[in-house]
Amino acid sequence: MELFLLYNFNMKTLLFVLALACSLNNAFAQEKRKLPRVELQTLDGKKISLDTLTNNGKPIYISFWALWCTNCIKELNAIVDVYPDWQKETGVKIVAISIDDERNKAKVSPFANGRNWEYDVLLDPNSDAKRALNVNTIPHSFLINGKGEIVYQHNGYNAGDEDELYKLIKQLSAGQTIAPELKK
Repeated sequence: MELFLLYNFNMKTLLFVLALACSLNNAFAQEKRKLPRVELQTLDGKKISLDTLTNNGKPIYISFWALWCTNCIKELNAIVDVYPDWQKETGVKIVAISIDDERNKAKVSPFANGRNWEYDVLLDPNSDAKRALNVNTIPHSFLINGKGEIVYQHNGYNAGDEDELYKLIKQLSAGQTIAPELKK
């Protein structure tokens, strides 16, 4: 009998500790992250820190991509034609961060220009930003609210993902928060 009571007490204690840990984890997960202080390069070779990206209180969409990534290019090409409309309606700024290394970074500018990408294209040739944001696979995208907080992230690309993205951008632009159930 004593063994059963001891087992029952320990199980209750264990369940309480697990519930407490989960609630603390959820509290920390709800905390918004800011962009890290990491140095990137513009296409003309100037240095810029990722944490200084701003858009006058409007959303910013950041997409990590590379020349060799077919899905990355599909995603950015899918958005290029609707981007001017998105900007007019929401004020969103798109920043495409290339993770191509030093050997290939010279190819990024002609590639982006050849596709008429009107995005801000930045270079992360040493993968510092990629590591700081824990980007493991690309395309990997982040949506930043007007306060500079990361409010959404997404891996991969499937045709039509840009429609869901636009809904989220419109919500942010209207001052709404993004509901956790909408996050992918």
